[in-house]
Amino acid sequence: MHVDLAYKSLNKYEEELCGDKVEILYTENSAILILADGMGSGIRANILATLTSKILGTLFAKGIELEEAVETIANTLPVSSVNGVAYSTFSILQIFDNGSGYLVEFDNPACIFLRNKKLAELPFQERVISGKTIRESRFTVQKDDAYILMSDGTIYCGVGDIMNYGWDRASMAQYAEKCVATTKSAARMAGLLIDACNDLYGQIPSDDTTIAVARIKEERIVSILTGPPADPAMDAKFVEEFNKMPGKKIISGGVTGKLAARELGRELIPDNSGLDSEIPPTSKISGIDLVTEGVVTLNHVVHMLREYTSEEVSVEFFEELDKDNGASRMARILIEDCTTVYLFVGCGVNEAYKDKNMPFDVTARKSLVEQLAAVLEKMQLRVVVKYY
Repeated sequence: MHVDLAYKSLNKYEEELCGDKVEILYTENSAILILADGMGSGIRANILATLTSKILGTLFAKGIELEEAVETIANTLPVSSVNGVAYSTFSILQIFDNGSGYLVEFDNPACIFLRNKKLAELPFQERVISGKTIRESRFTVQKDDAYILMSDGTIYCGVGDIMNYGWDRASMAQYAEKCVATTKSAARMAGLLIDACNDLYGQIPSDDTTIAVARIKEERIVSILTGPPADPAMDAKFVEEFNKMPGKKIISGGVTGKLAARELGRELIPDNSGLDSEIPPTSKISGIDLVTEGVVTLNHVVHMLREYTSEEVSVEFFEELDKDNGASRMARILIEDCTTVYLFVGCGVNEAYKDKNMPFDVTARKSLVEQLAAVLEKMQLRVVVKYY
């Protein structure tokens, strides 16, 4: 199984820094999602939340027990001389490779847990550590589970404003059921939930607001074939090894498409749907999920994936992702229907570039493939590159 993690935040109106902080970590045997909410707002809250998330992340990654982690937080953070409190609330979700899960919550709204696209409850127990009442849950994850961590800004959206119609955790959970049914990625789901909060605030958040989402996916393999082999005698093996892979298959490159169609004994058919002024048109080969042009399309895919992995993924990004052109379709498959990518890369010189005297060589293709592999690994996907 694969753990897809993402988050979105809103800063309190007129604050440059968010008082919430999310930390995403991967250990040898687990994925960890931490959401800390610093008390107050602005730089003070940001420092408290950052310290909390960083300390907890470091300790949990090293396997330190919860008691020691909480005690370290309590003894490290400064205390207000006014009310004796300068703490940060937090939620920690750890998903292990063996399918077990562990959730720790202190004073944040309780995690929203969705199983089979419906709200469910996690078993929990409470205990007091360093004077703090902590909720703990231990459970077994299943494919398609979704876990939503949140700061308290999410359940008080628009309080005192006409925009609020009784929005609370139950309302958030009800809306989350709709979101999980209509999305595939943690990022898109987090975006929909945070947009709903922003709308309830009338685009003027009166508190820092953060949504962090973890979704459990089964392994989904995507194979990409691009560029002709260095030795034409390898054409048949190149296509055969690509074609026998399970999962979805993408061919990138005009010459590569012709080569694959020839070796597979199938017709290469131009596809005039989803025409775009910036992205070359696609083609069709029976049994292949997507056939695109090469360099321009791959460059655009790399650009989109880099934007996706940035901390500020905009609503406009998902509008671009939903387009019907070759680059958007490829990026959408890699983001929403993929956990493992096999890149079958030919190292031959494309004769089409020779004829047009274009400044494109094998090193340029290799560089583009390396950029694609790097951003896919940043997305925590497993990447295997095979050169021919």
